[in-house]
Amino acid sequence: MSSTDAVAALGLTRRYGRGATAFEALRGVSFRVARGELFALLGTNGAGKTSALELLEGLAAPSSGSVRVLGHDPYRERAAVRPRTGVVLQDGGLPGLLTPREAAEMWQGTLSRPRPAWEALELVGLADRRDVAIQQLSGGERRRLDLALALLGRPELLFLDEPTTGLDPESRRGAWDLVRGLLAGGATVVLTTHYLEEAEELADRLAILHRGAIVATGTPAEVAAGLPARVSFELPDGVEPPRPSGEDVRVAVAGADGRRVTITTPRLQSTLGEVLAWADGRGLELHGLDARSGSLEEAFLAVAADGASGANTVKAKTVKEAA
Repeated sequence: MSSTDAVAALGLTRRYGRGATAFEALRGVSFRVARGELFALLGTNGAGKTSALELLEGLAAPSSGSVRVLGHDPYRERAAVRPRTGVVLQDGGLPGLLTPREAAEMWQGTLSRPRPAWEALELVGLADRRDVAIQQLSGGERRRLDLALALLGRPELLFLDEPTTGLDPESRRGAWDLVRGLLAGGATVVLTTHYLEEAEELADRLAILHRGAIVATGTPAEVAAGLPARVSFELPDGVEPPRPSGEDVRVAVAGADGRRVTITTPRLQSTLGEVLAWADGRGLELHGLDARSGSLEEAFLAVAADGASGANTVKAKTVKEAA
């Protein structure tokens, strides 16, 4: 493990059960998280995200492989790791009759160097709701309380498991700003999320898990770049679609009236130039013209659709390079 790594996972496997009926939730997962970065774990339901987080958090030992968090084995050396980390679980499970202030003060008593309870609640925008029973809070407010408790210990490393589920768009962006502030202050964050926009906004690097294995990893831009770009427009009546150069360029015509042209290409700029020159040469105005590079959403959907072959569809950094 490098001194610049907050997390180093190598060949992690996690099995549930034994013998022929055993289920392998993780199959040789390797990745590193540098200090001060936000690393996102994405994946379809059941891909292994929560299983991976539980190993990093020290809640279980891997079936095989190794993991180091802040230089320690998080399961066997939990006492050395736990005071330096914060965790937001998918479900906090706090007693509904407590108030946020009471919950924060109770949790504060378990920590060695906590920030004041009022400060943690203020950070997440719950200062004016501190004396309302948790059972009366909205789902989004409860998620913010979970985050406040994770921040009480001033963590060097923060694990966020679906932290903005249930938040409205305004509150979600407020949570993003809070996470950015933590990163600017030197914290490291490992995030799981179903919101791909969230990963694009926040992640320095990410990995996409599918069926317990990493099938793509890199920066959001690198993962998205593994998908072809698209140029689309409405084809005027009586006009045949253009045929841009390149054997790897594909032209499809669809839509309710059969006039929507979509061109997929690995070379967006040159293909778009050819399309525009084709239209100008014929005096055509292309309605609904849209040109865009491959997106993280498309990369994710390609993995979900192609299953185990997703590693061939999404050409980002290899797992070996990431480790």
